[in-house]
Amino acid sequence: MSNVIKLNPEIREAIIESGGQDVIKCYQCGRCMAACPWNLLENTEYATYRFCQRIRLGAIIDSEEKEDIAADTIDVFRCVGCDSCRRECPRGVSLSDVLRAVRRILVDYDSYPSELKSVISRLYSTGNPLGESAEQRSAWADELGVPRFDGNYEYLYFACCIPSYDSRTQIVAKATAALLKKAHVSFGILGEQEFCCGEAVRRVGAEKVFQTAMKCNIDSFNKNHVKKILTTSPHCQLTFTKEYTDKDPDIASVHVTQLFSHLIIKKRLVPKYPINKKVVYHDPCTLGRQLDIYDEPRAILKSIPGLKLVEVPVFNRELSVCCGAGAMGLWRDWPQDERLAHFRAQQILKTGADVLVVACPYCLQMLEETMKSLNASIEIMDIAEILWSSVAGPEQEKIDEAA
Repeated sequence: MSNVIKLNPEIREAIIESGGQDVIKCYQCGRCMAACPWNLLENTEYATYRFCQRIRLGAIIDSEEKEDIAADTIDVFRCVGCDSCRRECPRGVSLSDVLRAVRRILVDYDSYPSELKSVISRLYSTGNPLGESAEQRSAWADELGVPRFDGNYEYLYFACCIPSYDSRTQIVAKATAALLKKAHVSFGILGEQEFCCGEAVRRVGAEKVFQTAMKCNIDSFNKNHVKKILTTSPHCQLTFTKEYTDKDPDIASVHVTQLFSHLIIKKRLVPKYPINKKVVYHDPCTLGRQLDIYDEPRAILKSIPGLKLVEVPVFNRELSVCCGAGAMGLWRDWPQDERLAHFRAQQILKTGADVLVVACPYCLQMLEETMKSLNASIEIMDIAEILWSSVAGPEQEKIDEAA
């Protein structure tokens, strides 16, 4: 009798009310498991198709045994929200939303991974997941003379927390600002008035912290008469597009790859210095599957003289494999044989490319660190960096020195 599963309809209803309504649509075909990147790893089996059935039965996170709760917690927080499963699902079940609903309950009961608790605490207290001071958020821009935003500028450039503080990724923000200036785009930044967009904390279930972040930013946007936002991070772009507009429908946002592609077409940015290298582009999950931005990054790269663009066979565009950084995976420490970034890096290296180009700060950090651990000689660049190299030529050195 000890193996009999106890059913708890209260758990089921709590999960559905927290945003897990899609469990009703699932009919257990199992196609989500085939699509999940975790199941591409040899030593990992992630039975995603079982979640909806267990939730419908009320047979999840309700055990009285600590070991069972711990096992459920690991599985629930393993999902990186890449939406490969949703793309494959014949009924469009958003398993990442379903698991976010389960996570909300676990977070409310303080039963979630300790490393995530630390990140959420830092974000709540300082406005960014790194725990840095708000006053330093705009330090990367000071020496470039980037103006403070007011209602007279067309775009608010929202650089994202990682490019604002991380020394390596700051080069991305600097290259972006340099390109915008080169194209005479009207833009400014809010600096210390910005709060993290909150996308990652919402994915892991910290809904109250997300609501705080969203309110802080919307209040700041309204105070400063922001109407258009330019984003570096696809995660910021997704959140502003899908979540913030429910609260403030007047705010519009665009990703830098969309704007850069447009500026190249209009000849306001002209890539003229050749980059005679073989380049492979990695489609970020959020920019690709979730925002449907595939062509603009490739158009940018194809506009650069001398550059030869190659693709990861099969696993490109909507079939791109997640780097593992989503849903705060950037702060998780999995064993090496359980790292999605390691698997993705091996796929990329097989293309023989000289340069890997990304369009997401999370992907940049994950894949750069992974390539270093593999002692791979491939260079990793954000799309803003490689575009600036071709547009500015020798001026590129100024950006590197400033960083």
